[in-house]
Amino acid sequence: MKRIILIVIVCVLTISMVYSQPRFLVKKSVADSLRDAGDLNGAIVEFNKAFSNGPKNKQIVYNYACALSLNKQIDSCFKYLNIAIKLDTTAAALVDPDFLNVREDKQWIAFEDQLVSVLVKKNKVSFKDLDYAKALWRMMAYDQSYMYEIGIAVRKLGFTSPVVNALQKLKSLLNERNQKELETLIAKNGWPKNSVVGSKAAEAAFYVIQHSDAEKQQKYIPLLKKCCEEKEASWIHYAMLYDRMKMNQKLPQKYGTQMNLDNRASGTYEIYQLEDKSKVTEWRKEVGLPPLKEIGQ
Repeated sequence: MKRIILIVIVCVLTISMVYSQPRFLVKKSVADSLRDAGDLNGAIVEFNKAFSNGPKNKQIVYNYACALSLNKQIDSCFKYLNIAIKLDTTAAALVDPDFLNVREDKQWIAFEDQLVSVLVKKNKVSFKDLDYAKALWRMMAYDQSYMYEIGIAVRKLGFTSPVVNALQKLKSLLNERNQKELETLIAKNGWPKNSVVGSKAAEAAFYVIQHSDAEKQQKYIPLLKKCCEEKEASWIHYAMLYDRMKMNQKLPQKYGTQMNLDNRASGTYEIYQLEDKSKVTEWRKEVGLPPLKEIGQ
């Protein structure tokens, strides 16, 4: 059985990624704990109480909207999601997998257009190719989809559960669909640049290719590197994709961004083999990563 390969979370603290949505930035509440356990009805009751006590708390409102979407309470979700973006106007909702259910509703287009308009006006964000950006936002959401459900299944049933295996297979099928769509878009529009689609959409390409195979990673990493050289992409993304490519090629990694699950029973991790331990600190510094010793490795 293949080892599960994970990214060192600390390496991406400076990246605006989906896993750092507002709900992860605060200490877990009762509502958050219930949500993580899969009790969405209980979580929604607690979020409603929290909202009553703190209607202007942007994190509570956003998390409330997430839970409502996961529970397919579409109209209620849009109600609180609109409140959330007024309290804190960010592009987070555009790529959040929690909102896949409401993405399928006819109200999503109007919501997305409204948020884009506010981002442009309030945050001075520029979208030179909005259609490309929208496609990338959608792909990002699907790239991160079902991690919530897989997490519940792993905690309750274990890594080897047939339920977990089925969900992981579903994830693989979604990843393959994403990769095919992205390849078509890149062939037409080139690798997405921050100045063209915005940073949140641009990083979606990195995540989709990161979850592909070594052949695709080797094909596209020169395009990502060129964008980094033009200050249109993240060097940390480049380092992570380069290391993932090397690992998939069964070769040592350069920057030390990849981990192996060392023990499935205990959930302990070890850093994947390094190309040159004596130079890894220097190489990491070049791309903006801290020394491994600072992140406990």
